[in-house]
Amino acid sequence: MNYSQKSYSINEAKKKAERYCAYQDRCHLEVITKLRSMRMIPEAIDLITTHLIQNDFLNEERFSRSYARGKFNVKNWGKGKIVAELKRRNISKFNIKLALEEIDEEDYVQKLDLIARKRLTQIKEQNLQKRRKKLADYLLYRGWEINLVYSKITELIS
Repeated sequence: MNYSQKSYSINEAKKKAERYCAYQDRCHLEVITKLRSMRMIPEAIDLITTHLIQNDFLNEERFSRSYARGKFNVKNWGKGKIVAELKRRNISKFNIKLALEEIDEEDYVQKLDLIARKRLTQIKEQNLQKRRKKLADYLLYRGWEINLVYSKITELIS
């Protein structure tokens, strides 16, 4: 056991958790993990989490919406990967649905076209089948829906 690790009072941990949540939107799982890493007991974690929710430091709807926007706009993720990551963070189906509303359908289709065309210029493979596979793998890994991916590949590679 590491005895040099600092122990925190409830108020110190509360302030630290407030700063942690104010810096960036967090989900409940991230906050609980952070508090556990601070060696807080379960009762203290419940108390601090309740305080954060009541004072709007912790809001899963806000987190899921900003997460979806950010991953779509910055990381070019498709809805599949965004949903999978939100589920991994124990976000409710209701909040996942709200998060996906943040992504405009027209922007979604345009983004797919843009990244597919960009990636296609980077694929040096001459064999058409291998070219298609490499592009499909790239887009599917990033969470784009299979039907959209294959219709885009058919459109771009003939």
